Amino acid sequence: MHCSRNVSRPHRLSNCRNRRNRPVSETVAFIGLGLMGRPMALHLVKAGHTVRVYNRTAAKARSLAEAGATVCATPAEAAQGARVVCTCVGDSPDVREVILGANGVACTAAPGTLIVDHSTIAPSAAQEIERELRARGFRFLDAPLSGGEKGAIEGTLAIMCGGSSEDFEAARPVLSAYGRNLVLVGGPGMGQVAKACNQVLVVNCILGVAEALVLAQKLGADPHKVWSAVKDGAGRSWSLEVLGPKMLADDDSAGFFVKHQQKDVRILLDAARQAGAALPGTALIHQLYRAVQVRGGDECGNQTLYRAIQILSGGEWRPK
Repeated sequence: MHCSRNVSRPHRLSNCRNRRNRPVSETVAFIGLGLMGRPMALHLVKAGHTVRVYNRTAAKARSLAEAGATVCATPAEAAQGARVVCTCVGDSPDVREVILGANGVACTAAPGTLIVDHSTIAPSAAQEIERELRARGFRFLDAPLSGGEKGAIEGTLAIMCGGSSEDFEAARPVLSAYGRNLVLVGGPGMGQVAKACNQVLVVNCILGVAEALVLAQKLGADPHKVWSAVKDGAGRSWSLEVLGPKMLADDDSAGFFVKHQQKDVRILLDAARQAGAALPGTALIHQLYRAVQVRGGDECGNQTLYRAIQILSGGEWRPK
């Protein structure tokens, strides 16, 4: 369903810097204030941008309102007057709804507005959305994220982008508010390809950490001391450094939900199947996470892959 569009004056995006090469404040809309979206939007406020936000659950926007952002009732309202619109929502249908739906961004955004989607969706879906937006006079980057809630809070996210170099450079001052490693991977959809590859690495690393810690315990060693002994060795990884201590502490809290991890793995397995790429290890991990999900672990953190290995090793677990 398309909206009846309000026509606004076209935006001409600069590189957001003044003559002294200092960042210039932009009006930025941010749609989606989940575990990662909320701290990202807060970074934009702290960077001096004028920020307009929307979230389906309005209560999650309270901290943004307190920080100085304008809370809006719909994505269309948030996009009014914004030169850059960032979206960070669940899956392809959610992205289409907030951008192209009846109360979506495209209803009120001016021609030339740069729309940056931080959601993780299929590369083909990103390409379809890009084509539709270009036909309607908008600019688009697919820009999925890596670093989880921790990276969003610290402003150190990796952001992998697909689109034109001009749009990437126009978005850079906004993305730099919450991202450290910004890379233009290629044309439309290529940011999502990079994210799929990233998720292959993430889940396989988590599995390695889980297996190592369960093995240490089963062989009679103190798994905390084993972790200390190996964390700076050849097996060093973000998962070992950040998620290993959560496994050891029986901390199932989420920096990234199991349900979202499973959605991402489903997307990449579908893409791999279509491309003829064999991912046997990742396919197995998708099934191992099911053992967590069927026990009610959808909203636990993705480190609870450790629980699946514990269960297979004779243990039992239910989320608290």
